Amino acid sequence: MKIEDTLSQVPLFSELSRTDLKRLGRGTVTRQFPRGHVIVREGDQALGFFLILSGRAEVVKRADGPNPRVLSTLGAGDFFGEMGLLDGYLRSASVRASVDTECLVLSRWDFLAEVRTSPFIAVQMLPVLSRRLREADSWLGT
Repeated sequence: MKIEDTLSQVPLFSELSRTDLKRLGRGTVTRQFPRGHVIVREGDQALGFFLILSGRAEVVKRADGPNPRVLSTLGAGDFFGEMGLLDGYLRSASVRASVDTECLVLSRWDFLAEVRTSPFIAVQMLPVLSRRLREADSWLGT
């Protein structure tokens, strides 16, 4: 499967044109993470977006503490770090590979470089972000 086809499955990128998906795809790399490896650490700067191609990973709060809490398990097709592309805030949880895991990774720098070159990418993402905010508001009952 082509990278742009893979990226088109991510809700945040679902409204992007094929051309823009190809542009983003050029900035991606594939990374392998062995079982037990912490892919991102809670409290670290958010530096990229990860799409799991194969394997599984756990999202964990307080992973380094005495009482870690697994929030969810992610598998092939799942992703994390999408908001970090936009805001660069600190990671709110750790993600660790529960088995050998392969991810497609898009760094924040590469993403922002493409947005600066083609601002329409950001415009196409706005409706998706708006829907996600509405869903979150609805879920929270606000």
